[in-house]
Amino acid sequence: MSFAGRDFLKLLDFTPSELEGLLDLSAQLKEQKIKGILHDVKKGKNIALIFEKTSTRTRCSFEVAAYDLGMGVTYLDTIGSQIGAKESIADTARVLSGMYEGIGFRGYSQERVEELAEYASVPVWNGLTDKFHPTQVLADLLTIREHYGRIKGIRLVYMGDARFNMGNSLMVGCALMGMHYTACAPQKYFPDPELVARCSKIASQTGATITFCEDPAEAVAGADVIYTDVWVSMGEPETVWEERIRDLSPYRVTGELMEIAGQQAVFMHCLPSFHDLKTDIGMKIWERYGLTCMEVTDEVFESPRSLVFQQSENRMHTIKAIIYATVV
Repeated sequence: MSFAGRDFLKLLDFTPSELEGLLDLSAQLKEQKIKGILHDVKKGKNIALIFEKTSTRTRCSFEVAAYDLGMGVTYLDTIGSQIGAKESIADTARVLSGMYEGIGFRGYSQERVEELAEYASVPVWNGLTDKFHPTQVLADLLTIREHYGRIKGIRLVYMGDARFNMGNSLMVGCALMGMHYTACAPQKYFPDPELVARCSKIASQTGATITFCEDPAEAVAGADVIYTDVWVSMGEPETVWEERIRDLSPYRVTGELMEIAGQQAVFMHCLPSFHDLKTDIGMKIWERYGLTCMEVTDEVFESPRSLVFQQSENRMHTIKAIIYATVV
């Protein structure tokens, strides 16, 4: 299968076999990295990274992946460029296409990365928007395959706000790969019905299931993967914290919940995580609301059943595969 010149904007743009192909390539490149086998096959080529939202894992993953492939990298944030201020997305896309072989984007709007791809003549990769986070879920799928030896038939439960990028992308990924996806949250935190309908149609062809549940104990019983994310995303106002804490505290991933799931269950999180008081935000929440953790307890996060740092590493391997496959 050919990925040359293609964008990576959302998982819905790919078939299950194409995603399997990218996972196979990711595993191959990871093995070469571990064995110290050089794979700098893209020497002389360069990529640009446009980050409206800062990130540790996404930036490091793109940069190390590109360096391993022998490529140069230019990082552009809102301070160091004129994107969206003095220069439009369309103009930026055409300018960068004349200098680089690929463009990574991490920002607030799916519409912006779609516009960037429309006007760029080189591959554009979505490192996160409000609606989708496809590079993260590709890494999650690789992590699940490494742990269980398979993807199809795995039961994944997403705890918390399922309306945005992670909930959306996990639902899409599960539908495409024949997995069983459950979103567990209050009903007002369920995803967009139109996307649910689209995923359900895909699921009917792959053997996947898409379900929703408001009872945590019922949702996790027999689950293979319990997944969660922070309750408030970057860019949202602090005023939403009180509402999210009130609504989502019953959906915190705890040791008790993991035991209900069963010994086969593992914990996953895309990071960063508020599992202790070692962050500025964590301390502010403790001072204001008296919480020592939010979406997951420190006990679960630091347990042997937690795959969070394996996920984090796999971001680099899967992003490397995407760059490798798409850059001409």
